[in-house]
Amino acid sequence: MAPTGDHPFTALLLLLAGVIILALQDSLIKFIADSTSFWQIQTLRSTGNMLLIICLALMGGGIRLIYPRRRLAVAMRSLVMVVCMFCFFSGSPFLSVAQMAAGLYTYPLFVSLLAAPLLGETVGKWRISALVIGAAGACIMLNPLAESFSPVQILPIMAGFFYACNIIILRRYCRAETPLALTFANGVMFFVSGLLGIIILSFLPLSPEIQHSMPFVAIGWPAIGLSVIGFAALCSVLNLFGNLGLTRAYQTADSSWLAPLDFSYLLFAAIWGKVIFDVWPTTNGWVGMILITSAGMITAWREHKQRKQTILN
Repeated sequence: MAPTGDHPFTALLLLLAGVIILALQDSLIKFIADSTSFWQIQTLRSTGNMLLIICLALMGGGIRLIYPRRRLAVAMRSLVMVVCMFCFFSGSPFLSVAQMAAGLYTYPLFVSLLAAPLLGETVGKWRISALVIGAAGACIMLNPLAESFSPVQILPIMAGFFYACNIIILRRYCRAETPLALTFANGVMFFVSGLLGIIILSFLPLSPEIQHSMPFVAIGWPAIGLSVIGFAALCSVLNLFGNLGLTRAYQTADSSWLAPLDFSYLLFAAIWGKVIFDVWPTTNGWVGMILITSAGMITAWREHKQRKQTILN
């Protein structure tokens, strides 16, 4: 059933539930990374997602709910999301959950940069200020001058860039699509890309040195156990219902009010990192996360002001 009217408190609960669930899912994939591969876990998880979505579609109005209207745009968006998640999870064996989360949540900065040339939106002083603050936060977290710096730390920020590309495609081409159609298309693309990765790496394996240094992305189909299957099934459920919770939240309240609260994902990622891995972010990590969150909130507030001005005009 579609939501009727604004329900801010319900939307707040749904959003918080969504970000808590998705932060847990991302932490669990990092937890199981040593026992699986990106290609294997994505193939298994996307299979579960597609089966669950088909069941939800059949219960909610029919299989037509998973058919997109603009197939090419939806397919391009799903492909961008595959690249985004590859960048996000490929560094998971080497990075903390907080580092991964903070890199991904630089996406509002990239949305601001891409909105001008691709959507014709104006980048004013507030967006520029947010870009500077967010970039400072990312630099503090990365600390590229430190001896411990590794290029792997850039991967989550690349994920943020591709997540921003996904938002631009959604804004311009996919506004009329149902959440189930978008999610099912993601499942199909993740399954296909995962299967291709498994086939290519199985028949054309990389050198043992590369496999040893980056097993999560350099091995196609490692030996599988019941624990991997169980974690994949759990992550599939968490991924689907976390995303549906966020979608429902944005359908039942003003998105400009909810968008800043979306950054609570960073806090919950840090909490799950402590619970599962007993690791808190460093001081630099906390400062960087605060600056990135502040930049995102400034961007969300400015977009809210622009929308109100557009409506009044």
